[in-house]
Amino acid sequence: MLVSTMQDVPLTITAILRHGSRVYGGSECVTWSGSGTRRATFAEIASNAERLASALARLGVGAGDRVATFAWNSQEHLEAYFAVPCMGAVLHTLNIRLFPEQLAHIIDHAEDKVIIVDDSLVPLLARVAGELRTVKAFIVVGDKDASALGGARVLRYHDLLAAEEPGYDWPELDERSAASMCYTSGTTGDPKGVVYSHRSTFLHAMALLSATLVGITEADRVLAIVPMFHVNAWGLPYGAFLSGATLHMPGPFLQPEHLTRFIATERTTVASAVPTIWSAILAHGDTHDIDLSSLRAGTSGGAAAPRILLERFQERHGLRIVQGWGMTETSPLGGMAFPPPGVQPDSPEDLQWRLKSGRIAAGVEMRIVDATDTELPWDGRSVGEIEVRGPWITGSYYRDPAPEKFHDGWLRTGDIGTIDERGYFQITDRAKDVIKTGGEWISSVELENHLMAHPGVLEAAVIGVPDPRWDERPLACVVLRPGAEASAAQLADFLGGKIARWQVPENWTFLAEIPKTTVGKFDKKPLRTLFHTGEFTVQRLERA
Repeated sequence: MLVSTMQDVPLTITAILRHGSRVYGGSECVTWSGSGTRRATFAEIASNAERLASALARLGVGAGDRVATFAWNSQEHLEAYFAVPCMGAVLHTLNIRLFPEQLAHIIDHAEDKVIIVDDSLVPLLARVAGELRTVKAFIVVGDKDASALGGARVLRYHDLLAAEEPGYDWPELDERSAASMCYTSGTTGDPKGVVYSHRSTFLHAMALLSATLVGITEADRVLAIVPMFHVNAWGLPYGAFLSGATLHMPGPFLQPEHLTRFIATERTTVASAVPTIWSAILAHGDTHDIDLSSLRAGTSGGAAAPRILLERFQERHGLRIVQGWGMTETSPLGGMAFPPPGVQPDSPEDLQWRLKSGRIAAGVEMRIVDATDTELPWDGRSVGEIEVRGPWITGSYYRDPAPEKFHDGWLRTGDIGTIDERGYFQITDRAKDVIKTGGEWISSVELENHLMAHPGVLEAAVIGVPDPRWDERPLACVVLRPGAEASAAQLADFLGGKIARWQVPENWTFLAEIPKTTVGKFDKKPLRTLFHTGEFTVQRLERA
């Protein structure tokens, strides 16, 4: 067998850090303070990461130990993104929006040894601090009171770094060793842990730079609105260090008035967020003058973006928002919905392509299967469950075999959809959300998107409810815009010309808000509970 002559250099986060700090040492991480910014160069980030690694080592953190973060998007969080995995430990980003019992479960399940926490989040973490079995120390970023965490175990981030010298001797790491971990949002049970390797993280970051995905370069200023606790901020921090792109970090200031000021002040070129954040920015722009002219692209993920959202950003602000698809299990990027060549950017055809869930990313394999696990054709019509595999897709969960989620080396995504002959895929629903009525399927996502196109509707979520004749029928849960009026009959008529008449819901309820998951998606589990406990006021229309 002929052996390659290529050097076998490990693909590690350490290599990302070295490249970014040496080649792009003058690029910056800019953190928003609410009234202005504070800045650090990539070279300074690298120096601080070395100091942090030295401090953690003095605290007894060794290879494979878990170091958690409970923090906003900031310079210090970025320093931990490099220090922890590069020293051979494992970074565990904790979701700050979890319920206390979920948070305690995840920390104990991961066996976190140290937690780095922002001072403004101390009260949230303090709710579970006394229950944690494995945590030996809390490192607090900032100067606010942290006594609620327990006194002797509390250390200050900047004091620790000041006591150390730069120049940490990064170990040589196996690229397949654990680098970081993140837990799923847990909307259908206990959150499950996904452990990313150095290799998977490096390859995912390289893919992020591709023009078929986000295509960030040194000329970009990238605003990571998506939290750093949510699938490594979609890979943006590591992609920035590979490309030299300036990183914009919003800190705790995720309100649209702050985000739009940050964008206008720092001339952001790319911003990434979930649809609920984009909707808030759009609504803010309806009543305030905002300047989004510096943005060359907005990326949206985590849930399907309504058509009306993409249309209004294009019409009112000249901003093209492109959807991406992924999961905690896929690092997360599995595809982006950039239109094919020849499509004019401001045309109706362009919008149709951007409404796709994505086009399969190089490095990801995808297929759809029916209920018997038979593979279906890529014809844009055959509907089945989407399965994926690839170098940055998990093959298991941490300390949880969950065999129902894996099939012959493929990850079952739980997403129902189609794939066309060019690799564009369309998610029509989650397997648990699709509504089965009289032997036919109704897409809750399609109904929601049509409803949110109504001028009086702010939010809409659709769930299936039992029906004695049809097995299930849709229940539309609607939040109206402030001051708007729309009846169930009017909304049903609005849907009538857009979908088959038999798909129009006859069950309606009007709410003050739709429950959200910890990462901003509509959470349908509480809606189902409220329906089954009789706490909804349901209006029933006669079916046409």
